[in-house]
Order: sequence, then structure tokens, then C-alpha cells
Amino acid sequence: MTRLPGRLIETWRALDTPTRVLAISAAAGLLVVALVVGYLIVQRPSDILDPSAEFEAKEEPLERERGVNWPLYGYDLERTRYLPAKGIEPPFDHRFLFDAGELLEFSPVLVDGVLYVMNKDAVFFAIDAGNGKVVWKRDLGQLGAAAPAYEDGKLFVVTLDPGQAVALRAEDGKRLWTRPLPGRSESSPLVHDGTVYFGAESGDLYAVKADNGGDVWHIETAGSVKAGPAYHDGTLYVGDYAGHMYAIRASDGAVRWDTTDLGVGFGRSGRFYATPAVAFGRVYAGNADGRVYSFEASSGDIAWTHSTGDLVYAAPAVADTPGTPPSVYIGSGNGVLFALNADNGAEIWRSEPFGGLVTGAASVVGEIVYASAIGTGRTKGFAIEDGEVVYTIDKGEYNPVISDGRRIWLTGYAGITKLTPKEKGGGKGKNQGKSEPGTGGEGKPDGGKEKKGEKKQGKPGQAGGSGRKKGEHKGGGGDRKKHRDDKHSGGKKD
Repeated sequence: MTRLPGRLIETWRALDTPTRVLAISAAAGLLVVALVVGYLIVQRPSDILDPSAEFEAKEEPLERERGVNWPLYGYDLERTRYLPAKGIEPPFDHRFLFDAGELLEFSPVLVDGVLYVMNKDAVFFAIDAGNGKVVWKRDLGQLGAAAPAYEDGKLFVVTLDPGQAVALRAEDGKRLWTRPLPGRSESSPLVHDGTVYFGAESGDLYAVKADNGGDVWHIETAGSVKAGPAYHDGTLYVGDYAGHMYAIRASDGAVRWDTTDLGVGFGRSGRFYATPAVAFGRVYAGNADGRVYSFEASSGDIAWTHSTGDLVYAAPAVADTPGTPPSVYIGSGNGVLFALNADNGAEIWRSEPFGGLVTGAASVVGEIVYASAIGTGRTKGFAIEDGEVVYTIDKGEYNPVISDGRRIWLTGYAGITKLTPKEKGGGKGKNQGKSEPGTGGEGKPDGGKEKKGEKKQGKPGQAGGSGRKKGEHKGGGGDRKKHRDDKHSGGKKD
């Protein structure tokens, strides 16, 4: 029996010259089409800019707000991480307040003079914000990586091991209820009008009753929900690890829109790890495909994307202040903090590389944006109008700064330091971490001796040197450095 190749050769020889030319041309055309399709599949998509996208900016005046609370991760329901306040500027008096003993991947929340924070061993602390005294503490499990949320005398938090949501009485830490989850959770909860919202690595997004943890609703998404949801005008916004960004009706869980990221090429999606921020009629979020995204909040259409050159696990801070355009401040795995025009994504300024990964969320207090970098143990404050470095301290890893409008609380690797603006010699003076009267150096206890948890920071990829056991998550922040299941070296949340 004649083999197939032999038959093909005989058929080819039987063709006349014009037919052979047509056959070769057709084959060449098919090859070109295949190459083009293959290239389109594997190439990294280009950035997007839609000049016609909806945008609503409203400049917020800077006011001297005194004694305000910072009750949840991101400050407000929209997770903007922006507090408009005057006079909160260096030089600062520094007082080291508290040592958690283990990594603090998230900054605390602040309510009525008390700081609430959970360390990586899932030990939850209530701390007097003035003197650092531990009011109470509770052991919630073995592994935690989320910030709590506060409403009506109750605190709500999730843990990774075990996977659960917990409600505590703020007064004394009494456990009010526990809600077991089908997967681990590091989705910093949001609470509004008696309902608590959060996600889980199982891919579920939950709305539960604040008084007993019972279901209001829960829905399945396309991937793990590691981010915390943001809220605006009856709608939740959250991304997942399958590269989907969702708008979900808060009352019943109905999906208003579902938009996917552009991906990283080779037909692969990116991942939304960081908690988004909502402002100006837009939703802003970083993605592991190396881009910052701006979605129209009403439709989910992509208004613009901006490539940073590395993974973006950090959550954004957004602000519209006098003298600056509406801006997005966000860090990247290449160690750079970017200030982007919130309307069109254009770069306003970028910082010099920190020397570590900027994977935690920045915060804007007044006219200064603060960001930290893992692997350096350093926090910097930048003037929002031009990116000038106006403050530096050798403390900070992930999500560094919260404020009550009078003072700042800075989260280091495992410690919290209170920064109080000096009454004399104020203004935007540079402060490079020199010792202040009455302290042993910036953020250190009196006498200059470092306390446990404030020692040398870990190297990138080592979760700040926290020494987790196999199977534990590997680092970073509400927007952190390295995920439990990600082996990339680029760092985080963010």
C-alpha cells in the first residue's frame, strides 16, 4: 500500500504549474493568518485611553479636621485613603507606641482614640492611641492578613487560618459571632448600615448581617477574592484572581457589570489583588498584569490603563486637592510610586525607586502622600504637587499611614509609632529620620534600643523575614508583597 507522503508527492507532480502556484499562495496565506493570530494571542495588549469616558471631579478643600475616625481599611467606604487636613506636616515629634511581636501587614483602624489591629499570627489588639497601652487582645486563629472594620460598637475581621469572619465587641473584645468560610480570607471587610461585605479565596463574595453573621446574600465569582470591596451609592466594586472587576448591587448581590482585564499575553489574564478605590465616577485598581486600571463606574468600560513596568499589587489612593489635578497615587513592584492623572492616566510624576517593592497602599494626608517599600523598611512622604520627598523614616513595609486630622500613626514591620506635628518650626521641612528629643531615634523606644518586631527587615520575597512555615502566606499587606500561592519574585497587594 502506498504511504500517504508518497500519494501526496504523486498528486503534486500531477498538478500543472498554475495550480501549483495557487496552492503555494493559499498555503502561504494560511501561514500568515496563523502567525498573525498567534501573535495577537501571545502579545501583551497595549494600554487603553478613552477620552470620552465619564469623569466627575470635585475639588475637596483642605480643612483642619480634628479628632476624626479612620474606621476601616482605606478610610472611607470608597477606600480613597485620603484625609483632607491642614497642618499635618513634618517636622514631627515621634513616639513609639506599640510592638505587636509579629508582622503587621495592614495598618490599624482608629475609632474614638483606640487603634485596632491584627498581626500575622491572627492576634487582635485594641491599643490606646495616645499612650500605646494594650486595652485588650484576642487570639483569633493561626494566620491573619486583613484590616478590621468598625460600626456601631462592633469590629469585623477575617482570617486566613482558619477561614472565618469574626465580630468582636469593641469595648472589651468579646467574640459576638463567628462565621466559618469555605476558604481562607484576607479581604478586609467593609461594613455599612448593618451589613458586612467581604470575599474569600473560595471565590465567594459575602454580605452578612452585622448583628449575627447570617447571610444577606452571597455570590460566586470567577476566581479567588483577596481584595476588599469598595462601596459607592448602593454598589460594591471588587476584583478577583481571574482578572474580573465587578460592580455588584449591595442590596441583593445582583451583578451590574463584569469587566475583565487586558491580561499579560499568551491568552492569560492578570489578577486583581488590591482593594479598588472609587472616585470621580471611576473605579481605580492595580493588576498583576503590570497596569493601573480606570473603569467607568456606571458601565465598567475601561477609561484608561497605565503600564508601570511591573506587577501592581498596591491599592490606590485618590485625591483632588487645590493646586493639583485629580490624581491617583499607586506603587509598583519595581519600587516606584506613581502619581497619575485620574481623568486620563497621564503620568504627573514618579518617585525614584525605593530600592524595594512598593506593594502596600499609599495614603494621602493633607498635601503629602506616604508610601512604604518592603525590603527597605522605609516610609517616604512626597509633596503631592511635584513628588518632592519631604519626609523619610526607616520604618514601614506595607500600608504605612492613618490619621485623625491632628496626628499620624505609622505602621512599621511590627510596631506602631505616633507622629505629632511640632508646634514650632513646622511647614514642609525635610525630616530624614534623625533622633527627636525624648526618643532614641525615629520611632524607637526611649534609649534607642530596637524592640522586637522593629528589627532589620526581610529581603524581597522573604515576607519581611517573618519566618512563616510551609503553607503559610508569604507576605504583604492589604496590598502586599507576595501571595501565598504566587511564586513570582516581583512582589505583591497589593
